[in-house]
Amino acid sequence: MPAIDTPSIPDVLKTAEAWRDAGRSVALATVIETWGSAPRPTGSHLVIDSDGNFEGSVSGGCVEGAVVSEAIEVIETGKPTTLEFGVADETAWRVGLSCGGRIRVYVEPVA
Repeated sequence: MPAIDTPSIPDVLKTAEAWRDAGRSVALATVIETWGSAPRPTGSHLVIDSDGNFEGSVSGGCVEGAVVSEAIEVIETGKPTTLEFGVADETAWRVGLSCGGRIRVYVEPVA
């Protein structure tokens, strides 16, 4: 399976800055911990706006939808959160990592 092309960290951060400068509300999701064969390394980013638009990747497509949904709530409340995904947790039937790994993602509003 070919790798999904992911913008580099500076590109995603530039996108977040450009979106904020345009008046959009933005959250940043960052992979903070991985176990097993997680598809993205620690430090990978996903930037999300309040309309659900996003750029970057935290899992190669496995859990981005769930992260975007949580990020919209983070934008609305202003409260950061930490998400955990993997085959052994309660979200395994809704979202999961096809590679069998686990990841923790920190989602924070961008001021």
